[in-house]
Amino acid sequence: MIPAPIPTDETQRLDALRQLLVLDTPPEERFDRITRFAAREFDMPVALVSLIDANRQWFKARVGLEACETTRDISFCGHAIEGSAVMVVEDAREDPRFADNPLVTGDPFIRFYAGAPLVLPGGLSVGTLCVIDIEPRSFSRIDQSILSALRDVVVEELMRQAAEP
Repeated sequence: MIPAPIPTDETQRLDALRQLLVLDTPPEERFDRITRFAAREFDMPVALVSLIDANRQWFKARVGLEACETTRDISFCGHAIEGSAVMVVEDAREDPRFADNPLVTGDPFIRFYAGAPLVLPGGLSVGTLCVIDIEPRSFSRIDQSILSALRDVVVEELMRQAAEP
């Protein structure tokens, strides 16, 4: 397993994440609706709005997963925030970053992952909108475009959250 790297702009990224005032807040329908739609649209058992904090990934919204968070070092989303494009892992058992990851070798037995980074207007990535399956699969360019459009809605909601008094 290759632990998720720490971005070079980590201090600024964490500051931007904290300014959103969303970490450790209760579930909200506006985020839950998006994850439910993503799970249905892509026929995936799991969909998450994942925020990458200093030592954990915390789920603002989740479908198909009981956990509220995992450690950052084993997170797929921690890898996805390194770029701005959708990160696709068609079979995690075949990817050296994840083949021996405990989320692959044990529950929830992740095989497929697609994560669209939540890039804020200043260019900092604070998490992902992701979909996960227990079976390997492919993800077309159209699928990536749809996930990216849904990600944009999540970012808009996060920015609205930060602007509320």
